[in-house]
Amino acid sequence: MWRIVAGAMLAALVAGCSGSNVSASATTSGDGSGGGGKGNAALVTVTVQSRNGAHVFQVEAARTAAAQERGLMFRTNIPKDGGMLFAPYPPDGPPRAANFWMKDTPSSLDILFIRPDHTIARIEENTVPFSQTLISSGEAVAAVLEINGGRAGELGINEGDKVSWDR
Repeated sequence: MWRIVAGAMLAALVAGCSGSNVSASATTSGDGSGGGGKGNAALVTVTVQSRNGAHVFQVEAARTAAAQERGLMFRTNIPKDGGMLFAPYPPDGPPRAANFWMKDTPSSLDILFIRPDHTIARIEENTVPFSQTLISSGEAVAAVLEINGGRAGELGINEGDKVSWDR
């Protein structure tokens, strides 16, 4: 039993809403790593097509395991239409169920779990900062988008909406 719990905790840590020390005004690093330090994150344009129109975000790209482990931890300066895109998810294999948490994350987020067909499978709105409760996608996903807490509701973004981004 302890191995299952330990495995779940490790999966949560790796997949976690675990943040980055990258500043919101980061510039593209050129290596596509999703950043590894201040001012070193690749920026990606993400568009969510909802019933009431297109919503565009400029987000940091977390493309490597290391960048996805850091995620948005310790971040308080997320721009209104900023955030982080974890794509591909996971970085080293086929789509799978994702488990995130808010450990060391002081900002409330909306977490959008994105299927391989680029539709939103699930939205966890207004996550609780610093919570270690696992937040599960509930199904295999190919990407995860984190945006400011409450933003999905403000914009009318819903499960089933289509998401696209620069590759």
